[in-house]
Amino acid sequence: MKILLSKPGLDGHDVGVKVLAHAIKNAGFDVAYTGLRKSMEEIVGMAKNVEADVIGLSILSGTHLILCQRMEDTLKENGLDIPWLVGGNIPHGDVDALLELGATAAFPTGTTVEEVVGYLNKLDRK
Repeated sequence: MKILLSKPGLDGHDVGVKVLAHAIKNAGFDVAYTGLRKSMEEIVGMAKNVEADVIGLSILSGTHLILCQRMEDTLKENGLDIPWLVGGNIPHGDVDALLELGATAAFPTGTTVEEVVGYLNKLDRK
């Protein structure tokens, strides 16, 4: 399974997503990373180009609800049905809203790398 990790919006902090990328790669997944400050159009375009099976959004800026709505809209505009996940500085109280917006999973503040890898392993078995 190929996972595209991304940093949407103006968030310039990418240490966490790079740690996650390393752990996911060590767990046997193919990982691509978009780099910082990408628009949803750039992320979806890269997902097409690398033939991603899953898109992961890392958001620390507090704009997760707006960005995730844009992710869902952009995927629909492009006719793509790729599961996408979101994690980062996500309040626990926003998880249900993110799932309603279309996220397959939302990992709130305090989620461990092992929990994300475990989720991806389960998703890969489906």
